[in-house]
Amino acid sequence: MKIVTEELELLVDRSPMRVRVCAPRAGGPYPGVLLYSEIFQLTGPIRRAMERLAGHGYVVAAPEIFHRVEPLGAVIAYDDAGRERGLSAARRTLVAEHDRDRACVLDWLERDPRVDPRRLGSMGFCIGGHLALRAALDARVGAVVACYPTGVHDGKLGADADAGTLHALTTSRARLLMIFGDADPHVPPAGRERIAAALAARGASVQMREFPAEHAFMRDEGERYDSAAADAAWRLALEHFASSWA
Repeated sequence: MKIVTEELELLVDRSPMRVRVCAPRAGGPYPGVLLYSEIFQLTGPIRRAMERLAGHGYVVAAPEIFHRVEPLGAVIAYDDAGRERGLSAARRTLVAEHDRDRACVLDWLERDPRVDPRRLGSMGFCIGGHLALRAALDARVGAVVACYPTGVHDGKLGADADAGTLHALTTSRARLLMIFGDADPHVPPAGRERIAAALAARGASVQMREFPAEHAFMRDEGERYDSAAADAAWRLALEHFASSWA
């Protein structure tokens, strides 16, 4: 499916937030997906992930998650200095600010004529996986794919010591898929077990899948990338979205 891309700016808390949108070129309406990046913002791998999802028939909108503390259009490098820069930006961004950004992008998706407002979902990677799960706290979001979400098991998200996301998810009605690498030091086995135990009562509405891989194994750049595991994870993600709105 051929796609088109565009960039727009939405105003949140008097701060312009740049949002990249990838969508099928023709037809619609399609499901809309709010996609969250890692701490490095809208890098090449994240843009390619957006394009991949859009090509399967989704309108994908990805905000710059640190627009309050980074210049518009900032893309952070995948190196040690970039990691420190991204972590610093995270520490200066409140959970409540992320939540207001989420509402703003979902409002935009609801209004876009290419989007079916009855089929809204979220997807994210690393910190973005956590943010994608928080999107499930909005009743409009029916399906979530969270790829190696950090800070869910211990509550840490940005400037907040305890975002309370895991407890809040127990009452969400969204269908959840969480994808992990079994060698992920950021979400160790005990952390994954804690998440599973907390969400056990949700039954079929939550899936947790592990792959023999490291953290960020779906990022198609660098030594952590595992193409076989990433392809399998993408198949799960697409099946999850499709079955959520069947």
